[in-house]
Amino acid sequence: MSRTRSTATLALASVLVLSLSACAQSERENGGGAGGGGEGGGTFTFGAAGAPKVLDPFYATDGETFRVSRQMFQGLVGFKPGTAEVAPALATEWKPSADGLTWTFTLAEGVKFHDGTPFDADAVCKNFERMFGQTGPGATAAVSQYWTDNFGGFKDGKDPSLYKSCTVKDPKTVDVALTRVTSKFPALLGLPSFSMQSPTAMDQYKANEVKAQGEGFAFSEYAMKHPTGTGPFKFESYDQANGTITLARNDEFHGEKAKIAKLIFKIIPDESTRRQELQAGSIQGYDYPNPVDWQALEGEGNQVLIRPAFNLLYLGLNPKANPELKDLKVRQAIQYAINRDQIVKTQLPEGAKVATQFMPDTVAGYNSSLQPVPYDPEKAKQLLKEAGAENLTLNFWYPSEVTRPYMPAPQRLYEAMSTDLQKVGIKVKTTTKPWNGGYLDGVDAGQAGAFLLGWTGDYNTPDNFIGTFFGDTTNRFNTGMYPWGKQLSDDLKKADSIVDEGARSKAYEGLNKTIVEQYIPAVPISHSPPALVLGKGVAGVTPSPLTDEKFDQVTLPN
Repeated sequence: MSRTRSTATLALASVLVLSLSACAQSERENGGGAGGGGEGGGTFTFGAAGAPKVLDPFYATDGETFRVSRQMFQGLVGFKPGTAEVAPALATEWKPSADGLTWTFTLAEGVKFHDGTPFDADAVCKNFERMFGQTGPGATAAVSQYWTDNFGGFKDGKDPSLYKSCTVKDPKTVDVALTRVTSKFPALLGLPSFSMQSPTAMDQYKANEVKAQGEGFAFSEYAMKHPTGTGPFKFESYDQANGTITLARNDEFHGEKAKIAKLIFKIIPDESTRRQELQAGSIQGYDYPNPVDWQALEGEGNQVLIRPAFNLLYLGLNPKANPELKDLKVRQAIQYAINRDQIVKTQLPEGAKVATQFMPDTVAGYNSSLQPVPYDPEKAKQLLKEAGAENLTLNFWYPSEVTRPYMPAPQRLYEAMSTDLQKVGIKVKTTTKPWNGGYLDGVDAGQAGAFLLGWTGDYNTPDNFIGTFFGDTTNRFNTGMYPWGKQLSDDLKKADSIVDEGARSKAYEGLNKTIVEQYIPAVPISHSPPALVLGKGVAGVTPSPLTDEKFDQVTLPN
């Protein structure tokens, strides 16, 4: 989220920061430039749009952490390159019981974690019990958001959990039991958060040691210095001072070995600077090129790889920050005030579409009968008058120091929407904060009356979109403050548990209609095809709708 969701600022102890900076030496010695292709050597340096929050993917919520994690870790399942289709990974096959409550996984043979620990059924169960058994700050949505979004509660908590148990049948066979049938299993196990991590390393470096620190959290030594998976690359160093993360080829990898010896992520928040570094040859690729630059980049000999649009940009609304938003007419007025057609045409890349609901049209449960809400400023003014909100003031937030797949230029998108709102008489108070420097925390604390955010799908189920947004009444839209909030939450859970695929899709189609026509907790804006760019002669990267690109098969020009 990218996937984006509730996230706390990850405040690390100063001693940890110092030790991480000391790890930079090996990267400096290797240099950051490209080398020859082939398994023998070469370094691929990729320009990342932001710093990872934490390198233990279980605690992560941000796309930059997941980008790095995907190179080092594997889950029981993965996704077929270039698609959202579930594929084998550390499990070669799986099957559900007749009642759909127990899933049996057959594990790959001959797999070891980077520290030499065998990957087997015991390791799988230790991972699940570690996730389910979180305590203290770890057993909160602020720290373990992907678990709470997808599985629910924890072992010692009061909230119900989708997870029930993990049982070792033999070294290469494991049963995972659930408390209810769900459409998202086993696809959700392909998320980086649920990757398999070395039980030995997690114990040795106290992976579960999370402590509250100021407004955020301090994480363990494991989380930033010793992430240990089974993937084609292993962790070497994170030089925070210079903004580089260095991974080395895992020569013991059980599958096809990486074709490059080193993989470096260079953190460059500014998109224009990323382009300049590509032109200078100091990086060989970067994410989220500005759509206006695509043609020029290709003209320079680079490759612009366009991903399918499996995302959503929305204008979020929160009645906790502004009680006037509790009035449906006010929310309807905001919906009519936004000129989404113009925004798509002028602010987003070719291929972007106006959103009619809170999921893209490739997801089962998409309601094709819904039409875009028309731009109607006069109707917006009339609704504000009827609501007695002609003097409405919105504290409208947008993020800085970030580019997202659904939001290539946050400030320009904000300016377009802010102008539309002011045209119908809404007074706008501007607030901008860095993405990882107060924006996400402030939005999730309910400080923003209106805010720009979005979502890139983790896997292809309706629950991953509207279930993630509205399934919990304490979400970032504070739907629990509306009279329909709990009903929507209950209806989403019921829909997810429908076994028959056709009946489940119909239920979600109905919910999509109700959400955008009767509830309006936010305004869906658009779906955009994001891109990544590779330098001339770089090959071996398949663009993914999930931003699930792997770099192990990258080859470089000689």
